[in-house]
Amino acid sequence: MRDYHRSNEIQARLHELVPGGAHTYARGADQYPEDRAPILVRGRGARVWDRDGNEYVEYGMGLRSVTLGHGYPPVVDAVARTIADGVNFSRPTELELLAAQDFLDLVPGADMVKFAKNGSDATTAAVRLARAVTGRERVAVCDQPFFSVDDWFIGLTDMNAGIPAVSTARFGYNDLPSLATVLDAGDIACVVLEQATALAEPAPGFLEGVRALCDRHGALLIFDEMITGFRWSAGGAQQLYGVVPDLSCWGKAMGNGFPISALAGKREFMELGGLRTDAERVFLLSTTHGPETASLAAFRAVVHAYRTTDPVARMEAAGRRLADGVNAAAAELGIAEHLEARGRASCLIFLTRDAEGVASQPYRTLFLQELLDRGVLGQSFVVSAAHTDADIDLTIDACRAAAKTYRRAIDNGSVDGLLTGRPVAPTLRRHAAPRRVP
Repeated sequence: MRDYHRSNEIQARLHELVPGGAHTYARGADQYPEDRAPILVRGRGARVWDRDGNEYVEYGMGLRSVTLGHGYPPVVDAVARTIADGVNFSRPTELELLAAQDFLDLVPGADMVKFAKNGSDATTAAVRLARAVTGRERVAVCDQPFFSVDDWFIGLTDMNAGIPAVSTARFGYNDLPSLATVLDAGDIACVVLEQATALAEPAPGFLEGVRALCDRHGALLIFDEMITGFRWSAGGAQQLYGVVPDLSCWGKAMGNGFPISALAGKREFMELGGLRTDAERVFLLSTTHGPETASLAAFRAVVHAYRTTDPVARMEAAGRRLADGVNAAAAELGIAEHLEARGRASCLIFLTRDAEGVASQPYRTLFLQELLDRGVLGQSFVVSAAHTDADIDLTIDACRAAAKTYRRAIDNGSVDGLLTGRPVAPTLRRHAAPRRVP
């Protein structure tokens, strides 16, 4: 059994000083087994170390923001060289031009780009721009997990205290009739969706159909590339599937963990936030730290890595090997219908089902608990290009051992006596219970 007492002490102190005990809800202690939420102190490649000295193979990699590995030397070196000459100035730097050129060379169909610091900045700017272009207010969003921390999206979730009524409608993924119904109202400014997710690929003709419906109804098409960008391909899912949006929003792996996001799009729309228009100007994006040099240098180093190596191929190879190993271990124990690694190889998740085959938070927590105690940290099996064969082998061995405990829970029909503490809880929920901190 690993020792977590120092991490637990720091986590308790964090709850005193930081609402939720973390600066991102998905990183909260309620997303991990109780008293097993490691406080990390450093990372290298796909390995991380906590305050108690425990070493882990990490998955999820900074909420999917790290594809090249922690402390990737070319990125770190580029940032160090750049910030030695200053970080933030009162006028643009040449680095902004070079980074914009790099970005637009990668992304098909985009004419202009503006950088910011987080994904919500970009998606909300895209919505604002679409509303200005169309003169409409309502937004149509795909029935997918997350798009923004801002009111127009969070108002749809259970965690919507303090948010006024929102004018946002939902439609189904791979369901063109549901989108057509929403658009038939005639008041939709834009359609926002991820082209693909870990578990869902676009059906033949779906994205093309979305593009056609937007054109027919005069709504702007916005692709969210936060996860797919630099994980599906360097040019995002739009490069892979060949459908060009009006606007697209990027972030996460752009900077290999450094804070950077981007709004990109067609010139006719983007110029409304600039100085080469006679129309009323749109307050598009204006952030103090959007052009800071560290993140732009990190982004350019990431682009160079993608041009000169093949991180996507390495991620997909590691993910396939991991999924095959985990699923084989589950099959050997006769629990393949209860424990499964699934999804795109570069963006794997694990599914945990109870004895009746129903998705289960208690069983998920048990699996997380057993993996943590065997040196594997992660809410998913999302890999990076830094995951080595040794990392994957360690993980498969840990999963095989964890699956034996999981099998006992299935045979017993319950995690009672096997799970320590309370189960994890949904991230966006109305109340702190069932993981309220005393």
